[in-house]
Amino acid sequence: MKQNNPPKRITSTILNALKGGVVPRVGLEYVAVGRDKEIDALLHDIGIIADGGASFRFIVGKYGSGKSFLLQTIRNYATDRNFVVVDADLSPERRFVGTKGQGLATYRELIKNMSTKTKPDGGALPLILERWISSIKTAVANEEGPAADELLFDRLVEQRIRRVIGELEGMVNGFEFSKAILLYYKAYRQLDDPLKSKVIQWFRGEYPTKTEAKRDLDLNFIVNDDNWYDFLKLFASFLVGAGYHGMLVIIDELVNLYKIPQSITRQSNYEKILTMYNDVLQGKASHIGFLLGGTPQCIEDKYRGVFSYEALRSRLSEGRFATESVKDLLSPIIRLSMLTHDEMYVLIEKLMQMHGQLFEYEPEFSQEELLRFLDVEYNRVGAQSHITPREIIRDFIELLNILLQNPGEDMEQILSNFATPELPGEADGFLEFEI
Repeated sequence: MKQNNPPKRITSTILNALKGGVVPRVGLEYVAVGRDKEIDALLHDIGIIADGGASFRFIVGKYGSGKSFLLQTIRNYATDRNFVVVDADLSPERRFVGTKGQGLATYRELIKNMSTKTKPDGGALPLILERWISSIKTAVANEEGPAADELLFDRLVEQRIRRVIGELEGMVNGFEFSKAILLYYKAYRQLDDPLKSKVIQWFRGEYPTKTEAKRDLDLNFIVNDDNWYDFLKLFASFLVGAGYHGMLVIIDELVNLYKIPQSITRQSNYEKILTMYNDVLQGKASHIGFLLGGTPQCIEDKYRGVFSYEALRSRLSEGRFATESVKDLLSPIIRLSMLTHDEMYVLIEKLMQMHGQLFEYEPEFSQEELLRFLDVEYNRVGAQSHITPREIIRDFIELLNILLQNPGEDMEQILSNFATPELPGEADGFLEFEI
């Protein structure tokens, strides 16, 4: 975790995102708190992927528990370690399977959001292809010397490209995928930008019919609702040949499968998840990892959730010995508990310092005032079962904003208007900190 202050641009992004209830894509290392064991477990998975294996995990937590935060944190860790990351949120328009192309829509979103360390905001596919071809040309030039014949040079470069993509041709749909890569190299060599654009369009699954793909690219195949998962595996293998350690696929908001009203459609989506899960466990996938995020209800509900599909329930259910306090972080499901009170204190302290840095003032809130804020938050009606870190963070940033804009106010004065009266017999406060 970084100890120095983040740049103001990063600080502003973090605070604005958290105030709006969303997870920032940058700077998460500055506010990461309390997920060390989960992060270590997922980083172990990333090591397995780099070694040629595969992984499949569900990250399960209540709304606002930090599930999306953890997923984005791992996304940043993965790109720092020379992985390519693709991510998407499911929605009514994006599923694993659907009668209206929802599976293909998910694939398109994943490829659109393809990210690397040098291209963290998505759209990295053209850059990956260009850099790979450029690196091959550089390697051939270094071996052949500056006096190499141009035709010979092009032939040697193409041979190396064929050597890499030759390993893909034995995979499902690998022959057409390999042809598309060669076609991109041809367009690259001839400075044919329209052709390059069409090949990228094909990779992204944006060709509507095989007829159009055949006419424009002489390819007899397109990505569709049935085969998009095979293309993810092809991309993972290709990316390793292009110098990366593998690919991480992050899919959040599984709750949108839980919300599907038709049971047959829900079951079809869960069957697709089972296919992917089995591929990973049976060694049919390599250099690829999957992280799926959802709420406890959308996983465990036996009528509509993932566990309504018996084959998945039997594979994912916990054994007898794991408990809330003693977790098995090597199991397929990582369940996130809420941050402890001590961890929340550390988090709001970090946010206070960042707020002061952004608006150029020295925060003067005492430990007692910060504890008082948490006391008010945790003792409000319904907090024991419903309060989440997201709500506490949002309230704290709002409080800092109000105090900044109203110098005559003080924290205790504002908090006293919202403190829940203590009932007879209640213990004083909720906090037993060791700070």
